[in-house]
Amino acid sequence: MKGRTSRTGIAAAAVATLLAAACSAPSEDGRGDGGGEGGGGEGDSLVIGIANEPDTLSPLLGYGKDGNSKIFDGLLRHDEDLELRPALATALPEVSDDGLTYTFGLRDDVEFSDGSPFTARDVVFTYETILDDGTNNAAKGDLDAVESVTAEGDHTVVFTLSHPYAPFADRTVLPIASAEAAGGQDVNTGPYNTEPIGTGPYVVTGWTRGERITLEANPDHWGGEPEVRRLTMAVIPDDDVRATRLRSGDLDAAVLPPNLAATFEGEDGLVTHHAESADFRAVTLPSDHPVTGDRDIRRALDLAADRELMVDSILQGAGHVAHGPIPTVSPWFAEGTERAHDPEGAAELLDAAGWAPGDDGVRAKDGQRASFTLWYPAGDRLRQEHALAYAGDAEEIGVDITVESGPWEVIDERMAEDAVLSGGGSPADPDFDLYTLLHSSLAGDGYNNMGHYRNPAVDEELENGRRAADQAEREAAYDAVQRELADDPGYTFLTHIDHVYVMADRWDGVSTQIEPHDHGLGHGPWWNVEDWRARP
Repeated sequence: MKGRTSRTGIAAAAVATLLAAACSAPSEDGRGDGGGEGGGGEGDSLVIGIANEPDTLSPLLGYGKDGNSKIFDGLLRHDEDLELRPALATALPEVSDDGLTYTFGLRDDVEFSDGSPFTARDVVFTYETILDDGTNNAAKGDLDAVESVTAEGDHTVVFTLSHPYAPFADRTVLPIASAEAAGGQDVNTGPYNTEPIGTGPYVVTGWTRGERITLEANPDHWGGEPEVRRLTMAVIPDDDVRATRLRSGDLDAAVLPPNLAATFEGEDGLVTHHAESADFRAVTLPSDHPVTGDRDIRRALDLAADRELMVDSILQGAGHVAHGPIPTVSPWFAEGTERAHDPEGAAELLDAAGWAPGDDGVRAKDGQRASFTLWYPAGDRLRQEHALAYAGDAEEIGVDITVESGPWEVIDERMAEDAVLSGGGSPADPDFDLYTLLHSSLAGDGYNNMGHYRNPAVDEELENGRRAADQAEREAAYDAVQRELADDPGYTFLTHIDHVYVMADRWDGVSTQIEPHDHGLGHGPWWNVEDWRARP
């Protein structure tokens, strides 16, 4: 489970920025007279308030791995319906009958933003660098199936897999880096991480960490020059501050929690977009903690959580209950793994397990009080409200939860011992979530498997699911994973949230996709901003 995708992952939750930085004056975040980067109603500029910034802008370290990077292109891309379409490739890949070879033909009319030509060499360089042991890309496990990647001339690239991996084509939305620009420097610390060269519709013109990322349209992009010529991402971790700056006209758009977005209803010149998502909120229950590691406590907390009330009150209906990382509307969801709200049943379970109520109402067993700490990142109102609601539900069954907030630097040091109100989720293949969330080999690996979940049966089925070539076998494997997770809930899944955006209503072509957890920079109504047209 990920509060961020990984320590070096992309579009992951950045550390909470000091409020003073978040409230920088208009001239400092590119609006008004601050360098001409903002709009204030200008049709060719867009200033967006986002909650988090990436740790890096290099795809070699994980940036843009799910597509929509703006600075780069992948071999393939997702359309509005998340169907795969060619990007740097000329067509979808040719796949061998045994599922082990993927062959891509490449466009011959593409240049990087520095004028150098894009060729198969860049594809080979990108994938080989990511897979190199010395590269600090925590998402390299996404490419475990890749045995080799080779260039056949300048415009054909062939991937050979070590085993069938059904969703591999979906992995090739990964951005392609420039071998010429990024080669020859330290992949982990070099300047390419902050000053990348890509083939995408936008070029980075500046990045002030904790404040803003500024982009300019690439006039030579192979897909045409974007009409929105300036794109500024203002990094504002605090939800209330983003809302205030949007209301003041300091921002053109912002991602907001549903309750804050509702306060803009009916305001002239603004429109609200609701994007369905696979984005879940859940509580990690560290396996090595004497309370959260107890299976009966975990089961009881699962029953105590009033998910429906959270959807109605916290999300104001903008979301769905979650019983696992896979949404209940997904064809991959295992029916019968739903957990009803049953605090009476939870109390009976704890009674039978020997967790007896004390004089203060808090249960204890063998001298161990049923108490633990639950962290959420400061400034994140949605996580705060989820955490408080969860703690309230737990109190009803005699479990004492202390809710704390802090920056990610503090939470990072506590994840192995304390619970975290975290998030994650991908609308794509179930392997993309379940493996990093649950596989024991990733326990404590940055923001992968934050709760140190360990279940040998789950590990086995996860391996079966990603290696099986037959669809029915994959469905059976992921069904088994979900049923094991219901029996041994190392996390309490609470809700899947809709992403809500409020923005100036000045452009045509705006739409939404079903979104992953990570959103703000590449995912949002601006996922296709390069195709927008200013309204006359």
